[in-house]
Amino acid sequence: MNMQDFEFQCEGQTHLGKIAHPGESNLPAVLVAHDWSGLNDFAVDTAKKCAQQGYIGCAIDLFGEGKTGSTTEEKMALITPLMKDRGLLQKRLLAALAGIQSIAGVHSDKIAAVGFCFGGLSVLDLARSGADLKGVVSFHGLLDPSGLPSKPIKSSILALHGHDDPMVDPDKVLAFEKEMTQAGADWQLHVYGSTKHAFTNPQAHDQELGTVYNEKTAKRAWKSGFQFLEERLA
Repeated sequence: MNMQDFEFQCEGQTHLGKIAHPGESNLPAVLVAHDWSGLNDFAVDTAKKCAQQGYIGCAIDLFGEGKTGSTTEEKMALITPLMKDRGLLQKRLLAALAGIQSIAGVHSDKIAAVGFCFGGLSVLDLARSGADLKGVVSFHGLLDPSGLPSKPIKSSILALHGHDDPMVDPDKVLAFEKEMTQAGADWQLHVYGSTKHAFTNPQAHDQELGTVYNEKTAKRAWKSGFQFLEERLA
């Protein structure tokens, strides 16, 4: 596996990234969108997992200049501007996608995206943009609609959700189901019982915030996610 640095530009700002490349050419690629802490080891490790499955994994930086946060306050400061301006988030996602399509060895017609928490919302927004993706997987992602003009959703969608996620209540889940159905999307939603937010992240142990790792659910979700990618990127 080869690791490479990656950059893309959006509105005059440089965004960083890491590519995990199995070495062969003409391979499907998987865009990896980070959680609210920025382009961290977890996102890069996910890109490596994708490479181990035979894809080119591309972990992208949505905050710009590789900015990351460590405290709750720092993380909120990073995501708040993009949560308030989903149009800007969409521009950054589309710029990242264009950059990935131009990477040597990428099969530009076989690209999927996965994301975690804020990154889950991000890849859903990429699908909502009408981007020509094979599939997106949202791991414990926020499900709030973008509020932007609707476009045909070309991508298949898999949302992996914890039933006890305090950030996504049942009303939001139902609204998401209705949104996807009305959009005519090919969508799936897997709901895991006794599971809170950030369930795939071994570093998540904040009961008060509701971000809690769940080993059993994580194993099930990773298996479902990679089965979905195998189907969509075949």
